[in-house]
Amino acid sequence: MTGFLIAALGLGVSLGIYLAMAAAPAESFQSPELARIVFFHLPCALISSLFLVLGAAFAAARLVKGGAAWDRRSHACIEIAFVFGLLALATGIIFSKVQWGAYWSWDPRQTSFLLVMLIVGAYFALRSAFADEARRGAVSAAYALASLLPILFLVFVYPRIVTTLHPDVVREGGFDNEYRVVFLVNLAAILGVAAWLYNLRVRCASLESNLEETLARLADRDRPAAVGVVRPVSLSSED
Repeated sequence: MTGFLIAALGLGVSLGIYLAMAAAPAESFQSPELARIVFFHLPCALISSLFLVLGAAFAAARLVKGGAAWDRRSHACIEIAFVFGLLALATGIIFSKVQWGAYWSWDPRQTSFLLVMLIVGAYFALRSAFADEARRGAVSAAYALASLLPILFLVFVYPRIVTTLHPDVVREGGFDNEYRVVFLVNLAAILGVAAWLYNLRVRCASLESNLEETLARLADRDRPAAVGVVRPVSLSSED
């Protein structure tokens, strides 16, 4: 409950500052009003990338140390990354429609992030293919770790070596001081929400695992004991 209140407070503060900036100019954008969507679009993209890195780190720990706890942490990180990645795509599509005239312009940064989401989606498809928990955890961890390098390339390298319509407001200083403050506050608030969701997801997964183990033990206890098979033995007349 405390975590939820903190997350709600963070979003409330973020929204309040956003509304207070409603009349602030954003001259470096084609549509100054819509440019404010970057306060949510860019944090979602950055947080998604951060949790993909954390998910790969926990996956490496799962492969090295073993244990279901590392698998739960890695899986939760990748789930959070997927949700925030979809939010980044959705807000980016809106931005693209107004700024560039089409919902999908095949901009390299748009396309590369879509590929990242497809890679992450394949993680969940692969994970669902294994019923055994240990096998599922090992294969999922190996995939998460192996996919980290192409994900980092698609997010941070590829869009910078090709021509893109996307404004790099962070690296090129496209924010003025007021916008920079709002962006950082929003980033901190949304990151707090993501951290709370991650913690909640890990706790839920742990409770689910404990419940499954308890039900399995109860089923074993209630199962009737195995009865030995008595085979008929033929006796000779001399016996």
